[in-house]
Amino acid sequence: MCQSVRNGTSRAEPRTQSSIAVSDDGEHWVVINASPDIRQQINASPQLAKADGARGSAISAVVVTDAQIDHTTGLLILREGLPLELYCTPEVAEELSTSYPILSMMKHWEGGYQTCTVDIHSQEGWRIPSVPNLEFHPISLSSNAPPFSPYRNRPRPGDNIGLKIVDTRTGATLFYAPGLGAPEDAVLAAMRDADCVMMDGTLWTDDEMIREGLGTSLGSEMGHLSVSGDDGMLALMEDFTKPRKVLIHINNTNPILDPDSPQHQAVLDAGVEIAFDGMTIEI
Repeated sequence: MCQSVRNGTSRAEPRTQSSIAVSDDGEHWVVINASPDIRQQINASPQLAKADGARGSAISAVVVTDAQIDHTTGLLILREGLPLELYCTPEVAEELSTSYPILSMMKHWEGGYQTCTVDIHSQEGWRIPSVPNLEFHPISLSSNAPPFSPYRNRPRPGDNIGLKIVDTRTGATLFYAPGLGAPEDAVLAAMRDADCVMMDGTLWTDDEMIREGLGTSLGSEMGHLSVSGDDGMLALMEDFTKPRKVLIHINNTNPILDPDSPQHQAVLDAGVEIAFDGMTIEI
């Protein structure tokens, strides 16, 4: 897909890697998953780039849903804006202090991240001071631990989470799950209750990476439910009529990125949106 975009044979729009930012007032923002492209994403978003200091931004905190490199490399890039609050599970904090010791490294910049661990078993969720009207509820996802993790292929609860985010003023709810290997009851309940779901759209087919010669693992082995198929993400979302449905975390091999492809049209026909850089959703 990338090559066809570069040589002009595809109308697909270039996209940066998966991150979102949420706010309850449009002034203070929490980044969820800090991608390697976060500098570009901040510069392209006036709301995020706005800052009082020479090196600051409107980002007041970061949440990471796992320890995957694509979701945490941006923590290095945000170092000049430290200290910042970082919210994650104890399992992710452990990975980011041992197998992939970003948190230890970042202590050399203004003391590093102020790590706040969250309990996946809590029914109450947690709040972040800079966005006091938003309540965050972690939901354990069936997926996989990162390739560098000693828990690869035997993930623990807490290695991967989705987030149910509730505006306590209105009850409006977002469910965000960028790495979902299989839907479980808690995930289905969160999808059913949400006003908007942002779901894993990494691969169109389970063997996509192998067929493209870009890997040796199936999507299911990496912890991603494919978009197509009788048990795929589109089929899963078909059962839910209430929420706005958006596919995120889309790999550059996925043909849904090509607006002229039948796969792209199949997604739209299913009433599902395909995320793009700069997409704004108000709930």
